[in-house]
Amino acid sequence: MLVHPNFDPVAVQIGPIAIHWYGITYLVAFGLFMWLAHLRLQHEPYRSIQGPGAWSRKDIEDMLFLGVLGVVIGGRLGYCLFYKPEFYLRNPLQILFVWQGGMSFHGGLIGVIASQFWFAHSRHKPFWQLMDLIAPCVPPGLGAGRIGNFINGELWGRPADPNLPWAMVFPQSGSSVPRHPSQIYELLLEGVLLFIVMWLYARKPHKEAQVSAVFLVGYGAARFTAEYFREPDSFLGVLALHMSMGQWLCIPMILGGVLLWVWAETRTTPGSQAPASHGPATR
Repeated sequence: MLVHPNFDPVAVQIGPIAIHWYGITYLVAFGLFMWLAHLRLQHEPYRSIQGPGAWSRKDIEDMLFLGVLGVVIGGRLGYCLFYKPEFYLRNPLQILFVWQGGMSFHGGLIGVIASQFWFAHSRHKPFWQLMDLIAPCVPPGLGAGRIGNFINGELWGRPADPNLPWAMVFPQSGSSVPRHPSQIYELLLEGVLLFIVMWLYARKPHKEAQVSAVFLVGYGAARFTAEYFREPDSFLGVLALHMSMGQWLCIPMILGGVLLWVWAETRTTPGSQAPASHGPATR
């Protein structure tokens, strides 16, 4: 039976300035996104688009900046709305106290979609072409975040069989009960497996918006599965049908991805991976 190393969450301390491991994992996530997004520009249809509709390094940088804002604002508001609505309705100023923790992936996803919709509209870029560009670049960043969760010893798993070779005691849980290292499960599912699936699928011929649809279904399924091994939030526990809040939030995500894929497949004038249009029109 393993024991969590109980890492110091501060990676570097320089006088009053503390650099946390979790912050470093965020920087790694942003760096991976930039690198992978530039590789995506060498794929079709982006490589063949010329003229006013062509994609550039500046576009990637601006998309990342807006995406970070979407993650922070959407993630925080989503946590307040989905997980503790009554508390934050009584204490609205607490919404601003992001340093106290409390972020939601699903809220962050909504924030990113909103920020990229604004970017696409302002730059006259096809929205689904944009979303298909960034979708395969996201999983490695999610994996980096799960590494940060593991270092911090947070979001630990449910109790596990002590005979499980990788069962781990998390002292942060306040008990000596062996648990599933659910952060590692999520790293492997959301970060590694989903990235491989997304990157390979994005290179194959497909209709516009279908890469985004695969991401919604893929992440939703990976997260839904991992939640069976992750300890539910103590203030919520399990909800209806013995499912966690994370699982309930994944259901509309999966259904939305399926509907999006079908819609893209049956569009009257579908986009494709071939460079059918090089203009700046939004569609």
